Amino acid sequence: MSDRPSPVPYLSELFSLEGRVAVVTGGSSGIGRAIAGALARAGASVVVVARREAELAATVRELEGHGCRAARVSADLGSREAVAEAAEAAAAAFGEPDILVNAAGVNLRPPMDELGTDVWDTTMAVNLEAPFLLGQRFGPGMAERGFGRLIHIASQQAFRASVTSGAYGVSKAGLVALARSQAEAWSSRGVTANALVPGFVMTPLNARLSSDPAKVRALAERTLAGRNGLAEDFAGAAVFLASPSSAYVTGQSIFVDGGFSAH
Repeated sequence: MSDRPSPVPYLSELFSLEGRVAVVTGGSSGIGRAIAGALARAGASVVVVARREAELAATVRELEGHGCRAARVSADLGSREAVAEAAEAAAAAFGEPDILVNAAGVNLRPPMDELGTDVWDTTMAVNLEAPFLLGQRFGPGMAERGFGRLIHIASQQAFRASVTSGAYGVSKAGLVALARSQAEAWSSRGVTANALVPGFVMTPLNARLSSDPAKVRALAERTLAGRNGLAEDFAGAAVFLASPSSAYVTGQSIFVDGGFSAH
């Protein structure tokens, strides 16, 4: 029998989220659901915030089936009042959160010359204003306690325009800037803020493109990995950014895109 030390205690020290509380918006489907599952299985108590009750309930059942602590909050994050109510409900489940993941989003992509104020307002409210408001609600408490992790799900459209970026691209660029501003404000007090940047990922949010096999193939060929992304590709990156091991990583945009952006 080997007398080499087990790597498990060291890995736990680096990546365990035991005792932490996480709130994941958009956590009932796609990337958000994969991240909620990863954080929960790494030890965090997870509150999933999303619109559809059936998907929320299924997500919580799945997490509890893995022996995790999970709760749900049904909310549409399209208004300031709804965001405020969702924040209080989320904090009531397991206490004030240590980790906030902003994965909720809308993907409305009319051509620019048809882009009206209704689409603009809806996009900004969900994709940018809700993350800002939730950060304002939870960030100061994290800083006061000396530990916090703010993780935003951005987009390639934050950096380059394609497939009618429109208001969506603007909102995601704002999210990247929000992470930097939050990092500037709170990182000296133990709160990091970063963005994860997907490539093309086969999720319900991308139904418009994923329904076109030719476009799906073309996007896969554009990557260096030779395939499009899956929601579970974000599990490890999210646990890293939520964990103690990422304490010196803040204000960054981390591309999880199979090399899509590298050429």
